[in-house]
Amino acid sequence: MKYSKLDAKEYARAHMRGIWAAALNPFAPDGALDEAGLRRNIRHWVDDLEIQGLFICGKQGEFFSMSLEERKRNFEIAVDECGGRAGTIMSASDQNFDTVLALARHAEACGADYIVVHAPMLHFVTDHDETVYKYYKAICDEVNIGIAMWSHPDSGYLMSPELCARIAELPNIVAIKYSVPREMYVRLSHMVGDKIHVSTASEVEWLDNIIELDWKLYLCSSPPYQLQSAVDRRMHDYTQLAFAGRIDEARRVRDSLDPVREAFKRTKPGGKPQAHGKYWQELLGQVGGPVRAPLLQLTDAEKAAAREAFETCGLKV
Repeated sequence: MKYSKLDAKEYARAHMRGIWAAALNPFAPDGALDEAGLRRNIRHWVDDLEIQGLFICGKQGEFFSMSLEERKRNFEIAVDECGGRAGTIMSASDQNFDTVLALARHAEACGADYIVVHAPMLHFVTDHDETVYKYYKAICDEVNIGIAMWSHPDSGYLMSPELCARIAELPNIVAIKYSVPREMYVRLSHMVGDKIHVSTASEVEWLDNIIELDWKLYLCSSPPYQLQSAVDRRMHDYTQLAFAGRIDEARRVRDSLDPVREAFKRTKPGGKPQAHGKYWQELLGQVGGPVRAPLLQLTDAEKAAAREAFETCGLKV
């Protein structure tokens, strides 16, 4: 690792910056992980789009359909292909605690920069704060790698800003992906923004959060490679303009992406987000491929609607 456990916060504040994207995993027609396709996508994301970090094997990456060995291999490919040109944060999320630790240790051993761990689903638990605190503390006690919390409605509850701030005191907690209403992440940013990175997956809110909350990290979802191409990098551009203090220019570039956002959102079936995202990648010349069961594939009609919207949204390819 490039830092010690006690230096994790300081290291992440200095190096975990810019746009970090959550990778969709390409699968071959027979369902196998398409390693060559993943490597090709990573090269495009890092070299052409200048994405500064990748979130590997998360929910968009269909980790829930993958074996433990596949997930470990996913980590290894990403570390190898990024080759230090971009950061990596590996999802060690799982309901099985031993699996979380196995993935966390493997991420540390294979050279990943950080891990992210989703708050666990706690069936029948109505007062979850102490359980969640001890959950993250147990992980922190076992590994040295920097850890990002992840609170999302999928857990069945949202971690309060006060709980997150308590967990943020643990030595190797470095960030949180906080998928909550804006008022909650604003409050948490004021509480711990000088200690850890607070971020949310909404690209629409990213610019405002740079301006109003002094955020330095977008962590993370798929818009960085779905709203951009090698010749049309408007998310990258408005981010750099904002970091340089050129706010009016940044807003104009951000707003120019509205037709692309609308086309993507309008054609995404509610039950098929991963399949839609992968097909949109294919339209951009990236490697998509099928989703794994139990997820559903797009129909021909859904593909046609997405293709028509893509071709008329103004995104240059």
